[in-house]
Amino acid sequence: MRLRTLPLSVGGVLLGILLAAADWKVDPWTAVLLVLTAVSLQILSNLSNELGDVLHGTDGADRQGPSYGLNGGEMTIPQMKGLIAGAVVMCIVLGTAMTWRAFGTLLDLTPILVLMLGAAAIAGAMKYTLGRNPYGYNAKGDFYVFLFFGLVAVLGSVFVCTVGAGMQWKLLLPASAVGFLSMGVLNVNNIRDMKTDAPNRRTVALKLGLRGARIYQSVLIALAVACMAAYCLLRWPSPWHWLWLLCLPLLGLHLKGVWTREDRALDPMLPLLSLTTLLFCLLGGIGFCVYLL
Repeated sequence: MRLRTLPLSVGGVLLGILLAAADWKVDPWTAVLLVLTAVSLQILSNLSNELGDVLHGTDGADRQGPSYGLNGGEMTIPQMKGLIAGAVVMCIVLGTAMTWRAFGTLLDLTPILVLMLGAAAIAGAMKYTLGRNPYGYNAKGDFYVFLFFGLVAVLGSVFVCTVGAGMQWKLLLPASAVGFLSMGVLNVNNIRDMKTDAPNRRTVALKLGLRGARIYQSVLIALAVACMAAYCLLRWPSPWHWLWLLCLPLLGLHLKGVWTREDRALDPMLPLLSLTTLLFCLLGGIGFCVYLL
């Protein structure tokens, strides 16, 4: 299930929950179900990506990242399909429970729209490398990662936790910050896999080349920092709002690794950025809740 990717899946959701809790009373069970739904979607995405990569011939013995069940010969394709079906059921059950808990019904217009968004998230999780025209093979993965890991995760969590009452345009800034960091995780993965992706997949990293992809990574990190800083400046001034700045040394360490490592040696930079993104979200959200303690 690629457990090291799970922190990234809950980062934006936790930030949304904490930003909602800073101004509204958040139901704890709704928050728990939100996190569990996000984790289930990430697991579904990971399983689907593994199957898609194997079916398209992308992952083989020369894979630069860790070996997984299918390409390592520990699982069969029918077994993986069964696991994916189970993950879909888990997403549906948890997402439906979350929606019912938040809105008290499944039959009103708003919860129906939330369920439709959930269905789109399930489809998006599976279509990254699965299907006839997977968007992850056509350099569109960055856009969808920004959309689902950033905007949907943060704004959707605020919407569900506040039943729509807490939505503000300013929230686009922290949501975008998480989106840019999530794009960075995907991009460093694509930089690592440039040699093995080249025959079968088109990614932004391959289009830009190694130097261009490194510059792109630096821009993504800078945009994330700028968006979060802008949000802090727009809110009531408090030094606690800037707790997330403690992540800057880790982001700097990540960029140093991106600029000095290649191929398999880049692999540690992926979990580093994933965990730093989770810390960024936690500190960013806690900074707005401190005055409540």
